Amino acid sequence: MSTLSYAVSDSATMVRRVLTHTRRNPSTLLMAVTLPLILLCLMNYAFGGSLDVGGGKYVDYLIPGIILMGASYSTSATAVAVATDMGEGVIDRFRTLPISRGSVLTGHVVGNIIRTGVGVLAVVGVGMAMGFRAHGSAVRWLAAAGVVVLTLLAVSWLATGIGLSANGTSSAASNASLVTLLPFLSGAFAPIETMPGWLKSFSANEPMTHIIDSLRALLLDQPVGDHLWLAVVWCGGIALVSYVWAKRTFGKKTVR
Repeated sequence: MSTLSYAVSDSATMVRRVLTHTRRNPSTLLMAVTLPLILLCLMNYAFGGSLDVGGGKYVDYLIPGIILMGASYSTSATAVAVATDMGEGVIDRFRTLPISRGSVLTGHVVGNIIRTGVGVLAVVGVGMAMGFRAHGSAVRWLAAAGVVVLTLLAVSWLATGIGLSANGTSSAASNASLVTLLPFLSGAFAPIETMPGWLKSFSANEPMTHIIDSLRALLLDQPVGDHLWLAVVWCGGIALVSYVWAKRTFGKKTVR
């Protein structure tokens, strides 16, 4: 087998390890599924009737924001899992084995994408039961799915970097929780035009806004404008920077 083949095989083993942990500790998966669904129900039924989103059903406006909330919630779980591995000496045990060093991190990243992807599917399914209807073509659905996967990739590598840099699980959870604030400061739940001026300029340019607006436009068959390419650039940039950060931190903390 080539070096690449060994790396792929080792990464697949680490993905199975993360998924096995998820199966034996289903609270992580339940949180990934139930928290976005609870927020979806609260926002739609408690506040949806009083919010003006410029026409159309509020649930149609809401779904892309809830998907991003699910992605941001997953940051804490992955950061804590990585910090736990570092603190309990599991990484040192892996270092004594003839496996690809990066496979441990890849396992956490891919495992989080799969786990959060289940939550995204649940949000779309329950949203449809609540009246959400996407009018986009199959191509637009595929483009929306690509944006979601790219977003999860960026968030997962960011969470891995946070977990590696933290000084324990509590620190990892605290640092990662800051990511969950970003969707609230975007157009996820209400139009940015209703925000005060000092917040509007930040909200209009932060990455979550472009991701949410591109998903909303793709799913509802609306003009995408500049949001799609800006979302791809933001996600690609965050994923690349976080990957380099995680690899370097991992190398420093595991070197003898």
